[in-house]
Amino acid sequence: MPTRTARTAWNGTLEQGAGQVELTSSGVGTYDVSFPKRTAEDAGGTTSPEELIAAAHSSCYAMQLSALIAQAGGTPQSLDVTADVTLGPDPKGGFAITGIALTVRGEVEGLDAAGFEKAALAAKEGCPVSKALAGTTITLDAGLE
Repeated sequence: MPTRTARTAWNGTLEQGAGQVELTSSGVGTYDVSFPKRTAEDAGGTTSPEELIAAAHSSCYAMQLSALIAQAGGTPQSLDVTADVTLGPDPKGGFAITGIALTVRGEVEGLDAAGFEKAALAAKEGCPVSKALAGTTITLDAGLE
């Protein structure tokens, strides 16, 4: 299996500096990052580690769920997955990712709501990104449309 690479160039202090994160393996883009914007409600056109984790988690989860639906005899027509990654104070000092909320709505042929829920829960546990984030509380809200 391949290794994927991202690179960040940072200039300045935490509070006044800024950087750019480059998705090196795919070459699809370079994105601005800034700590003040990372901790603000309005990201102001910059991304953050939390948003990048959310992107990784939602896409990985969608792939895993589509595979498990097929294994259960269903056919996924569409899956809409959102991952909300929350940054908050760490009781030990600094900051931590305090939780991830996955929400999925799907159109699936061949599975009832219980079958979909079973596959959705198994995908949450089996997704490689979920495994990498095992020290974080991950919640799931799953339903058929």
